[in-house]
Amino acid sequence: MAEGKWAYTKGLHDLGNGAFAWLRPDGSWGWSNAGLIVDSGEALLVDTLFDLPLTREMLAAMKAAAPGAPIRTLVNTHSNGDHCNGNELVEGAEIIASRACAEEMRGEGPERLAAIMKAAPSMGAAGEYLIKIFGAFHFEGIRGAMPTRTFDGELEVSVGGKRVQLIQVGPAHTRGDVLAYVPANRTIFTGDILFIGGHPIIWAGPVGNWIAACDRMLKLDVEIVVPGHGPVTDKSGIAAVKEYLEYVSREARKRYETGMPAAEAARDIAMGNFSSWTDGERIAVNVATLYREFSGNRIRSDPAELFEQMAALATRR
Repeated sequence: MAEGKWAYTKGLHDLGNGAFAWLRPDGSWGWSNAGLIVDSGEALLVDTLFDLPLTREMLAAMKAAAPGAPIRTLVNTHSNGDHCNGNELVEGAEIIASRACAEEMRGEGPERLAAIMKAAPSMGAAGEYLIKIFGAFHFEGIRGAMPTRTFDGELEVSVGGKRVQLIQVGPAHTRGDVLAYVPANRTIFTGDILFIGGHPIIWAGPVGNWIAACDRMLKLDVEIVVPGHGPVTDKSGIAAVKEYLEYVSREARKRYETGMPAAEAARDIAMGNFSSWTDGERIAVNVATLYREFSGNRIRSDPAELFEQMAALATRR
């Protein structure tokens, strides 16, 4: 697997032919990856990071690696803050996202998370869990920067003479997930359509879209796969995430059809081949989303309730 070629260590990794991956172990909550594509004196950035200090550090490393290639284009793969909270630091760049991603970003600004974290000490077990997973990040003072160009479906952009294909595959992880595929490099930056070595989290669904996104990536001419979280991988990493989604879907459906409540089903599902993956408590969100899909209910679960369930599962496991 490609994990053996590029060590999973913090920092900028040269993937060859003007492509770079910024990796941030351990890949758990908030510790996300990003990508840089350079050609003919210009650069395209795939995602920023969860706060401004993290993003500044990354941008400094990228500038040192490609000093004559200013970032003229920034692509946000989706709306979660660990992939867009640092947008304001990429000054002068065109910011591209799917239309659904931009709409979701408007309701998920960094000030909202800053307020939640400020209230966390009074939120009991859920607050303790939030502090544990997000306490290392600095959300105060982030202005945020919204996309300046949006699209639906697919969009091809260029970096110098190199093509980058932006492919919308959401709603899946979020409402507007996008892949960034660089054919000349046989490389794809997946955002959170891939978590490698950690449980993915189905905030939006439907799960069928996510499985279809995996199938689509498996059909592409791809050798290097940079996930939203976790080590650089290859198609075997895509296949593993697809297998996880199919397994959890089958197991949740069995329990749904017996009338077992979603929270109980999340506790009941044995993770088997995926037991070594991190953040196993995310099964609570995944089952809740799948139950909503099975029932045809379009009302999303209460996030506070889901974090309480994850906090309880994290304590158990």
